[in-house]
Amino acid sequence: MKPVNVGLLGLGTVGGGTLNVLHRNAREISRRAGNTIQVTHAAARDYNPDHLTGLDNVTITDDAFNVVNDPEVDIVVELIGGYSPARELVLQAIENGKHVVTANKALIALHGNEIFEAAEKKGVTVAFEAAVAGGIPIIKAVREGLTANRIEWIAGIINGTGNFILTEMRDKGRDFDDVLKEAQALGYAEADPTFDVEGIDAAHKLTILGSLAFGIPLQFDKTFTEGISSIEPQDVTVADQFGYVIKHLGVTRKTADGIEMRVHPTLIPKRRLIANVDGVMNAVLVKGDAVGPTLYYGAGAGSEPTASAVIADIVDIARALTSDPEHRVPHLAFQPSQLSSTTVLPIEEVVTGYYLRMAVKDKPGVISQVTGILGNLDISIEAIQQKEPPEDQEYASLVMLTQPVQEKFMQQAIEQIKALDNIVGSVVMIRVELLDS
Repeated sequence: MKPVNVGLLGLGTVGGGTLNVLHRNAREISRRAGNTIQVTHAAARDYNPDHLTGLDNVTITDDAFNVVNDPEVDIVVELIGGYSPARELVLQAIENGKHVVTANKALIALHGNEIFEAAEKKGVTVAFEAAVAGGIPIIKAVREGLTANRIEWIAGIINGTGNFILTEMRDKGRDFDDVLKEAQALGYAEADPTFDVEGIDAAHKLTILGSLAFGIPLQFDKTFTEGISSIEPQDVTVADQFGYVIKHLGVTRKTADGIEMRVHPTLIPKRRLIANVDGVMNAVLVKGDAVGPTLYYGAGAGSEPTASAVIADIVDIARALTSDPEHRVPHLAFQPSQLSSTTVLPIEEVVTGYYLRMAVKDKPGVISQVTGILGNLDISIEAIQQKEPPEDQEYASLVMLTQPVQEKFMQQAIEQIKALDNIVGSVVMIRVELLDS
């Protein structure tokens, strides 16, 4: 049987890890795939051969299109990242009749609909396990392992940088900016950390999970995104006193009104397993109607953990090379003709609980003013805490947890509360998820 030839686009962190693992575990992988899988071509403008193994028989070029257009390459593995030229390279590979593996969540979230349509027409597969949660096989779990289920909701810690920052703030009482600098020094965060700390990276991944779970087209533009840069140590401390942990959570849920797609800081009860996922680790909690809640935990990034997912996709394609394209696993779990047009809800229509923190003048009647506003909008209070101001300050801290309510009513309440004479500054709002099974 002819070996399966792989062309790598990129020999950086993930590309180098993929090459090394394929070479190191070649015999084991061959036994599982039923065929020899070998890297024969690679594109890289800057790489360190001292950190790579298995380069002896690899043709290396600085032009990725040379790999995409080489007739000897069966599977193109795109590990460049970003939107362009990744999109052009993937579409050219498909046009050439080649299968594609990618770890590029941004590419799939924004251009996946176009890419999958092109792949369907050419009868090739585009695999993307490594695009979500690194080495955790969450794509395969949702798309194949949970096929029998109606997925009810997914909640995930799917960005390790944000999770590291919030863990350090909780465990050591550190400020956001201080921990961010350490995350950059350790290589967890980029020099420009916007994608991580403002939730864009997690939103890319959640967009993919939502499509897989509910059979809808990819719709990144409708995914609500909020970062963690405004979280203060006092919020982390007070959340702990109430029995909660703050996590940067991606949530997608199907309701009678539509589908929720949202990434934001979230209070989670400390007793939940996912609330105890710390540092740079990732975890995804999936609730199916038949199986109940299932938790997937592991490294969400890194050279070899991500390479593990990339190679799993390569093996899947190698096994199915001779199969009828119509009988392969659909890219987004559901048959293309069965994708739904179910509405993605705007954040104003989402129902959840809320944590509110505000600075108030230390005067009688302030609490009754605030609770009166909430009561007029049928917002029930779950818990309340008021801390007396230190001797050198005149403002007290008032914190409330509310019962679930539609967000538009909470936004109305906050605007009315901010207008009170006894409220100083802004009102901090963090959503609350109980994640009940």
